[in-house]
Amino acid sequence: MTVTIPSAPSARSADPPRGPAYRPRLAPLPAAPEVLVIGAGAAGIGAARALVARGVPVAVLEARDRVGGRAHTVSLRGHALDLGAHWLHAGPINPLVALGRARGERLRRAPQDSHVWVDGRRGRADEVRANGRAFARADQAMTRGAAQPGADRPARSALPPGLGPWGSRVAQVHGLVSGRPLDEVSLHDFPSLEYSDNFFLADGYGSYLARLADKLPVALATPVTRIDWSGGRVRVTAADGAVHAARAVIVTVPMMVLRDGPSFTPPLPNAVRAAIDGFTTGIYEHAVLHWPSSPFRGRDRLAAIHGRRHAPPGLLTRIDGTPFHYYELDLHEAAAIDAAGSGPDGVRRHVRAVLADLFGRARLRDLTIPAVSTWRHDPWSRGSWAVVPPGHAPARHFLREPLGDTVWFAGEALSREQWGTVGGAYEEGTRAAEAVVERIRAGTA
Repeated sequence: MTVTIPSAPSARSADPPRGPAYRPRLAPLPAAPEVLVIGAGAAGIGAARALVARGVPVAVLEARDRVGGRAHTVSLRGHALDLGAHWLHAGPINPLVALGRARGERLRRAPQDSHVWVDGRRGRADEVRANGRAFARADQAMTRGAAQPGADRPARSALPPGLGPWGSRVAQVHGLVSGRPLDEVSLHDFPSLEYSDNFFLADGYGSYLARLADKLPVALATPVTRIDWSGGRVRVTAADGAVHAARAVIVTVPMMVLRDGPSFTPPLPNAVRAAIDGFTTGIYEHAVLHWPSSPFRGRDRLAAIHGRRHAPPGLLTRIDGTPFHYYELDLHEAAAIDAAGSGPDGVRRHVRAVLADLFGRARLRDLTIPAVSTWRHDPWSRGSWAVVPPGHAPARHFLREPLGDTVWFAGEALSREQWGTVGGAYEEGTRAAEAVVERIRAGTA
């Protein structure tokens, strides 16, 4: 297998990289690690913390020059803004919520009510209620459909009839948070798409993850090109030619990147390769808006906008009470902008055009767009998360099984309850680490 090391995106496809708001104090790699972890995103950090806590020497190899993966906090005008993940979903089961509380992190609960705009005006009370009822009906119907026995099917097929003028908005929002249109998403995944009991972090999700990496043994700017898992041990070769050996390896590389590398010796079994290749690429990007005169009041509230030809798939307003907002782009918007070859400046023009149509150009007099995410072009992500198409849901559990008691996979793609989230990735990294420790100890008993 020929390995292609992803190249940096072109200037037309991405904003200049921004450094993280917080850089952890990393430890040197141990001379003789028992376990290697590939990737220092949420799954890699979770795995490394679990191994260190159990006294297992571990070395983490990270391709980027920072930790955190697709959770990346930067400082803009003195405020912490996330260019990647920013929701702490599913508070009762998200391990990072409980851990954050124990650590004294500054969590704040996401509001449950949203701004509702209809035909360029604030929604009336009856329209706000109708909007809420449409989403509730859709959620109930899709959850019931997912629970029924039988073959998997597209999530869109479970949308109930009779949603009226609100139906297109329901499909648009669920397509955004699924990463792809609902006809390309497994219905078995729907029940995990809940927005209740969610949280934000005052100084950013990426900074929180970076603090969790403090004192972990991580080598940055160390992309891996080859994993040799023959002979009951692993030898991992980095792009600089250095070879790292250990008893086992936990691979937390995103599924979209694993399609092309690193190479494995012996090659991955056909069933494993098919499971990896069967995921599709989820797209959820956002433009950071600085818009002091926006019409929205109240911090951290979503805006549901109806009745216009173009509307933001997602708009999170007044982040932590500041003039910053997130305009969230779905697959359709991102694909159209990419097809035009206009890069982040094209995103900025698109966002301005949509907002001008909704609120008038005069309202945009103080709007600036200081940052635009481009995870779909990031060489170490190649997308926002991995999506399970209809019929592919068993791949999550299948890829949890180790190869030769030597290679484990982990990451958000393997989480059933929290797929596509940082919490799900962290939990899967911890799970893989605990399984590795159990095998190592069984082998030395």
